[in-house]
Amino acid sequence: MIHLTPAALKAIGRFIKATETPVAGLRIFVSGGGCAGLQYGLRLEQDKADDDLALEVGAPAPLLVDPVSHSLLDGLTVDFVDSLTRTGFKFNNPNVVGACACGQSFAA
Repeated sequence: MIHLTPAALKAIGRFIKATETPVAGLRIFVSGGGCAGLQYGLRLEQDKADDDLALEVGAPAPLLVDPVSHSLLDGLTVDFVDSLTRTGFKFNNPNVVGACACGQSFAA
C-alpha cells in the first residue's frame, strides 16, 4: 500500500487542476538513476497501461503503478514539503537499504 499525506494530496490536486489535458491518474514509479542506483518518478498520465495497478488512495485521481515498481513501493509514504530550502515531494520508503547524501536516490 502507498500512503499520501494531506499535504501530498493537496499538491496533487493543485497539479491536476492546473493541467489542460484529461488525467487518468498520477503515475508513481522507480527507475534506474542517481548516485544510489534508483530514483522515484511522478507524472500525470492521460492513459492507464493495461498492466498498471490503479490504487485509490484518496487522491483526485488514482495512483498508477507498474508491476515492477509496485514491489519497491509497498509501504511508501509520499509527503509534499514547501519550505525555504526545499519544495517538492518527499518519499519515506521502508524498503530502502541505502540512500545518497542528497536524498534524491536510493538502493533497495
